[in-house]
Amino acid sequence: MENFTYYIPTKILFGKNQTEKLGKEISSYGKKVLFLYGKNSIKKNGVYDDVVNSLAAHNISFVELSGVDPNPRIETVKRGAELCREHNLDLVLAVGGGSTIDCAKAIAAQAKYDGDVWQDLYVDKKLNKLTSALPVATVLTLAATGSEMNGNSVISNPETDKKLSISSNLLRPVVSVLDPTYTFSVNKYQTAAGAVDIISHLFEQYFSPDKNGYLQSRLIESLLKTVIHFAPKAYEFPEDYEARANIMWAGSLALNGLPSYGKVSTDWATHGIEHELSAKYDITHGVGLGILTPYWMEYVLSPENVHRFVDYGKAVWKIPGTDAMDVARKSIEITREFFSSLGIPETLSEVGIDSSKLVEMAESATVYGPLGTMKKLQKEDVLEILRKAL
Repeated sequence: MENFTYYIPTKILFGKNQTEKLGKEISSYGKKVLFLYGKNSIKKNGVYDDVVNSLAAHNISFVELSGVDPNPRIETVKRGAELCREHNLDLVLAVGGGSTIDCAKAIAAQAKYDGDVWQDLYVDKKLNKLTSALPVATVLTLAATGSEMNGNSVISNPETDKKLSISSNLLRPVVSVLDPTYTFSVNKYQTAAGAVDIISHLFEQYFSPDKNGYLQSRLIESLLKTVIHFAPKAYEFPEDYEARANIMWAGSLALNGLPSYGKVSTDWATHGIEHELSAKYDITHGVGLGILTPYWMEYVLSPENVHRFVDYGKAVWKIPGTDAMDVARKSIEITREFFSSLGIPETLSEVGIDSSKLVEMAESATVYGPLGTMKKLQKEDVLEILRKAL
């Protein structure tokens, strides 16, 4: 077990009607907020009114910024930061899924930063320059990224075809409302993509070549089994509260730091590759991960790391057998079958991606160095995975 600092400060308000408490929680940080959301779905399903009523009950005024894209753009970040400065706002309130929340975090950083957060933080990775940020609060409407409980932010820049991430404890939300009923209206496509995103976050922390991390592995296996059990239920019965609730909480726990605290290593290669897909083709992140993951698994599997696949196959899927490689290959195939059962495509060509940008994506994915720990992926390795996924 490695040394670690446990730091998960976000206050979670979980369950039905918890938005009623939002205004009171926010009021301790100020009385003027930026109200950030995506399209008009929150107005159709009643979430918008719930939020506005809670803010009004505590005399909190707000400036609205709508239209956040599924892969949030840096232009929206700059516009939001300008509004925060112009109106002297105290907090950024994100109502939506991970894209809206990620955008809110970037706005919170830019609003208190004199330089360009895109160049300095996302591109140059000079996170030490970020010394303060506006507080962020969230109301989650899509279980997927875990952004409601961590300091991660992923932003896209269409001008450079880049999708980059940062992580800072300064950007962890101070309070997040998790009402599973707000996800009842999420369609099958996004429900599936969200579940795969959660599973991928767990995979990235689970799969590593070291043989330590016993407790962490058992925690991750439990979360994986939970999502695998409930995702098909939510997919077929969107208003199944227990299914939505378990997926929502699993999504938060999957990426709040807890599963990997004290673990020697994690991987994150699949995310590094997928960010190139969604940056250049604007595809849904969870779908890209679902396509790539089995191909990544097949490519990195080796005698040195087969134990991780065996643990996964036996603990999560109850795959029998004593031949390690056989169990590992079966675990990969059943993973692909599970994703397919949720309507996730099996190839990149199914989502309109051809071979024209594969080399460019492989180069960009490894610009900061090789990806992953299960196998150090150089440009040529990433290119091969992409080719296999076509």
